[in-house]
Amino acid sequence: MPLDTDWSDWLRLQQTTGVGVETARKLLAVFGLPSNIFQAGFSALSTVVNEKIALALSQPMSAEVEAQIIRTELWCQQANNQVLTLVDQAYPQALLNIADPPILLYVKGRIELLTAPTVAVVGSRNATSQGISHAEKFSEALSHAGYTISSGMAAGIDAAAHQGGLRGIGSTVAVIGTGADIVYPARNRDLAHLIAQGGCIVSEYSLGMPAIAAHFPRRNRIISGLAKGVLVIEAAAQSGSLITARMAAEQGRDVFAIPGSIHSPLAKGCHQLIKQGAKLVDAAQDILDELSLHPSMPAAQVPTAILSPTSVSDDRLLAAVGYDPVHIEILAQRTGYDIGSLSAQLLARELDGLIESLHGGMYRRLG
Repeated sequence: MPLDTDWSDWLRLQQTTGVGVETARKLLAVFGLPSNIFQAGFSALSTVVNEKIALALSQPMSAEVEAQIIRTELWCQQANNQVLTLVDQAYPQALLNIADPPILLYVKGRIELLTAPTVAVVGSRNATSQGISHAEKFSEALSHAGYTISSGMAAGIDAAAHQGGLRGIGSTVAVIGTGADIVYPARNRDLAHLIAQGGCIVSEYSLGMPAIAAHFPRRNRIISGLAKGVLVIEAAAQSGSLITARMAAEQGRDVFAIPGSIHSPLAKGCHQLIKQGAKLVDAAQDILDELSLHPSMPAAQVPTAILSPTSVSDDRLLAAVGYDPVHIEILAQRTGYDIGSLSAQLLARELDGLIESLHGGMYRRLG
């Protein structure tokens, strides 16, 4: 099978023992394209890297690497699968501007989302039901406003953020810490399928790469690097989400955090970020105001139910909700709204902190 030389030399470089992102960038800075690296010879290579790596780069391509290239070629022949290198025009400019951009990106799904205006949403894997709700609702509102939601497809906040993002025009990008042909955790298999169809899955790791603990903090720089800002929802004091927030700050991105109870361990990380200068937010509109951009819609088309402030004084919906739990179908009868319009109205008031959604389609008004 013929090999695609546009990326196969890049993959060979990635697969060379001892060559990480930093070493690869050093070699590329001296020799240019990977093909030049493999033609340079041991003497020239050893002036840039240590002898062990120089020797590995000087050897003929191994059978294992050739098999990996063929495996990737077959994967790329499947619909919506692509491999991007640092020099490809489709490679996201936002990542080129971070300190250590990945030399390869394995992309499954809508590649154009990698260059769309993006907000990252991250948080605890062991999130509370309230945190899950925040992640879904904030992400949905931001996606309706035209922002793509980036996250890491972990359990908890990440998964909820992807689900919310898929409901809006901005959709979602999942940056994973395994090969792009592996779903981790396995419970997210259905979600991964939805993202591959309507969003985008991206990885810097070669196909078949299993879940390795050290890879997940590394992939966080891509989550934040793609974004204009990072929203942290429920993070413990030593949470991996704080790594993403730190990387975002180093990359010059805005950092947002939702506060919580002073008694909740999952609020400690968010409070720590706020003390360090992160912007406290309690509505999606706070983020939109800060970023000052509704990228995919003219202002007149941005859903007012999501972006407009709610008037408490003459809001008949709030009066219809009341302080006792009430089902959405009862609210539709009380207000005359259809279910779709009513859902948007309820979402806006929930994001404003005026009502609370309960299980089973129930709502109640907050004090």
